[in-house]
Amino acid sequence: SLVGSEMCIRDRYKDAVFYQIYPRSFCDSNGDGIGDIQGIISKLDYLKDLGVTAVWLSPCYKSPNDDNGYDISNYRDIMDEFGTLDDWKEMIDGMHQRGIKLVMDLVVNHTSDEHEWFKQSRSSKDNPYRDYYIWRPGRGKNGKKPPNNWSSRFSGSAWEYDETTNEYYLHLFSKKQPDLNWDNPKVRQEVADICNYWFELGVDGFRCDVITYISKTEGLPNGKFNPIICGDEQFVIGPHYHEYIHELNQKAFSKYDSMTVGEGQGITVSNAESIVAEDREELDCIFTFEHQEADAFMTVIPKKFSLKKWKTIFSSWQALPDNCWNSLFIENHDYPRSLPRYGKLEYRKYVAKMLAICINFMKGTPYIYQGQEIGMTNIAGFKPKDYVDIVSKNIYKIAKFFPPLIPVVVWALQKRARDHARTPMQWNAEKNAGFTSGTPWMMVNPNYKKINVEEALADEDSILNFYKKINKFRLGNKIIKEGSYTELLHDNKKLFVYKRELGDKIYLVVCSYSSKCATFKVPEELKDLKSSLVISNYQSTPAVLQNTKILPYEAFVYELTK
Repeated sequence: SLVGSEMCIRDRYKDAVFYQIYPRSFCDSNGDGIGDIQGIISKLDYLKDLGVTAVWLSPCYKSPNDDNGYDISNYRDIMDEFGTLDDWKEMIDGMHQRGIKLVMDLVVNHTSDEHEWFKQSRSSKDNPYRDYYIWRPGRGKNGKKPPNNWSSRFSGSAWEYDETTNEYYLHLFSKKQPDLNWDNPKVRQEVADICNYWFELGVDGFRCDVITYISKTEGLPNGKFNPIICGDEQFVIGPHYHEYIHELNQKAFSKYDSMTVGEGQGITVSNAESIVAEDREELDCIFTFEHQEADAFMTVIPKKFSLKKWKTIFSSWQALPDNCWNSLFIENHDYPRSLPRYGKLEYRKYVAKMLAICINFMKGTPYIYQGQEIGMTNIAGFKPKDYVDIVSKNIYKIAKFFPPLIPVVVWALQKRARDHARTPMQWNAEKNAGFTSGTPWMMVNPNYKKINVEEALADEDSILNFYKKINKFRLGNKIIKEGSYTELLHDNKKLFVYKRELGDKIYLVVCSYSSKCATFKVPEELKDLKSSLVISNYQSTPAVLQNTKILPYEAFVYELTK
């Protein structure tokens, strides 16, 4: 169990430390250059030693890999490149034996166009599966214009013409990812059946991919004009979203000792309670992405990092009512590495440890993305030919039609491309970072000889060992789990300071986001309290709380007693 066998997972996930595995890039066991399930099995002791108590596994189902597994052609079997269902069963048994829960990715806003449902659906207008997807005739004199102006998240129109039946189908992502029609009760039952299939095999929950997109406005009207993306207001948390998720909860989620976390585009502090409040019987918690815009516009166009915006966003989510729960993350497969987004690489270890302190002492469940625990970085000088992600390739393809834009696009991708997070895991300093004995499916970051797990394990002061220390400390810690949150010094341009309080105990958390020294003065109301140092990323931090000079990217936590 995560904490105690007497508690159900809906209680335990609040104490859990999650680790996200992107299987294609984690560990290759057979030398074909692609990570696989046996590779994951070989690293289960590593995860246990890290202090991980739950894994979020990105899609491992059968898929033609147009979007690296987020285009599923068979929900009830394993991708050939990853192994077999028997391998998967061995993996989940190995996790459970080590007290690690498994949360699978549930990708049900869309399928692959190679899924049997879609093959049937596109074959004729009277096929029984036709209404499993969203088909519409074109507009205009010859019916050659898309049904509306909605945009794909991956660039271009969200509609693809299919000559077989002379109609368009909706795809909010790649044209090989047609959207399911959740207004069809048969589709909703299929989704519940998929969930129950995996629950019966032992899965402990689901991370629900783009789950807020499943309900579209009746009639599919045009979206408001937007020069980048149109249509969001017509399907983000659409008219039947709550009804459909509650139904799925009743038919699947609530029948098992499970937890669910939703990818929450469109969810804000103001509407979060309607999505994840415990009495709603919908989702248990969500991922939100506003903090990802502290250094980007619409999460893709780079801009200068704003600490004040970062603090405002995190503090607002910490103010959620007690019947809601936060998910805490700074990295995943859809965003570039946190280094050097929030600090300078010459201070890599200090920045990584500072971020670990800042996030992990907040209220919520932390998620570590593979490689984050050793301070993996973006690839310096990533070239367009090296991109493998569909989004990066699409953006660069568009830029080639407007040559003056190419340098700007290359600059933006260097900072924001999803590819940066998907480079192979760096296990050691041997060839290909110990990820594979063959040719890796995408390039390995050249800095693997200095940044790798083997090196980190041998270094007592490594980022990896720091994460181990934090993971052990927060497990079952009541102040972190239940304490109140109060931000201090909001207008300070260098420091993020907050306190967690429960009963007569306080944790004071101080984190510098600056490469320059800063001055910290103990708040008046805390001056006379007994103090002791809990954790710090510098050895020079005083043992007791006092006014002090803060070093570049220094972070520390003191326990104060009233």
